[in-house]
Order: sequence, then C-alpha cells, then structure tokens
Amino acid sequence: MTYLTDFFWMCSDIFLMTRRNLLHHVRIPQLLVLSLVQPIIFLLLFLFVFGGAVKTPGMSYVNFIVPALFVQTMIFGSIQTGVGVAEDLSRGIMDRFRSLPMTRGAMLAGRAMADLLRNIFVVFLVGIVGYGMGFRFTEGYGNAFGALALTILFGFAFSWIAVSIGLLARNSEAAQAAGVILIFPLFFASSALVPVETMPKYLRWVAEYSPVTTTIDSLRILLSGGYLVPPLVYTIFWLFAIFIIFVPLSVWLYHRLP
Repeated sequence: MTYLTDFFWMCSDIFLMTRRNLLHHVRIPQLLVLSLVQPIIFLLLFLFVFGGAVKTPGMSYVNFIVPALFVQTMIFGSIQTGVGVAEDLSRGIMDRFRSLPMTRGAMLAGRAMADLLRNIFVVFLVGIVGYGMGFRFTEGYGNAFGALALTILFGFAFSWIAVSIGLLARNSEAAQAAGVILIFPLFFASSALVPVETMPKYLRWVAEYSPVTTTIDSLRILLSGGYLVPPLVYTIFWLFAIFIIFVPLSVWLYHRLP
C-alpha cells in the first residue's frame, strides 16, 4: 500500500510540473511559434534542395525525408529541454521547488514531459504538411501508430540526455551550445538526409549504428515497408541504454546540486 501511495504522489507531482511547464510554453507564444515553423522550413528546404539530387531506391524522397524530420523534431526539441532546465537552475526556480515536499526528480520529469508533448504536436504538424507534399504511409494504421510510439519513446529518451546536459551546464547559453555540439553531428552523420551507402567507409560504419539512423530506418520501414527486425532491435537497445544511463544520472545530478 505504501508503494502505491508513493507512486500516486510521484505521478501527481510529475503532472503538476508538466502543467507548470506547459503553461510556460503558452505564456511565451514566440517560442511555440518558432518550434512549429522551424521543422516546416527544414521540410521544404530538404525536399526542394535534395529531392532532385538524392537517389532513394524503393521510395520517393518525401517518404524518405519525413520520418527523418520526425526524429529531427524530437532531438532538436530536446535541446530546449536542456536549456529550460539550465535556466530554471540559474534563476533559482529549481531551488524553490527543491525546498517543497515533493518527489525528487518530479521537476525534471515534468520538464521532459511538457517538452515531449510540444514536440508530439510539432510531429503531427510535420506529418500534415508532408502529406500535402506527397508523403504517404502505405503499411496501415497499426504501423503508423507503432511509428508514432517509437518516435515518442525516442524523443523522451533524448530529453533525459538534455536534462543531464542542462544540470551539468547550469547556464542556458552553455546548455544550448553543448546540445548543438551533440545533436548536429548525430543528425547529419546518419541516414536522415542521404543513404549511408554514399558515405566514406569510416563514417558509414558509425552512421549505420547510430541511434538516429536505426530509429529513422525503423520509422521508414514501419511507414513504407521492408524488413524491420535489425534496425528495430538496435533502436530498442539504444533507447534502453539511454534510459538506464541518463535517468539515474539526471536524478543523481539533481540530488548533488548545492
């Protein structure tokens, strides 16, 4: 009974922190608008700049790029999670919440959940715009829901990486710079924009087993068809590893704050 009570209060604290951060997004509409506009600009640029030059056997370029933009939305959005954590820390807001009788780590989870909900909304918008540009999922609604679930898990996992970065940086500018240094090589050295077969051997090996590549390839197969097992197995391994490492690390860093 005690465990159930503790679990209930933990969920309640996380819900309150999620609500707090969602209200923060609403009160800064510029941030929300920019979060919505950026992936649409990327979609149009990638489609019209690379669409005629990159050969993607077995699918159109729009079907190739839209799943990559789902992942891009999640990992670029996670940078904002780290920035938000660092900003709360530098402004003393986190100290105030730490003084309250609430579950340790609820503030971190609430921040990650709020940003994840915002990113899910942006993913739906990218899908709608992509559909207008010719994107189609051909494997049925079951696979489409599976792709959405995988995208959400991927985004939530990377949010915890960003939380750790924010707690280590303790400054919003430093957190943003650190996030960009991590995210940009991961995204561009992957199968997001071009097939990995076109890359040099040394980079191709890294790109093939990157969590970004395996997730994007899994989404493409779920939405457009193909043999799913190898990339999905690698993706599950990466997600499990990220959760196992960065959730405890984030909570530990939170406990270690002066």
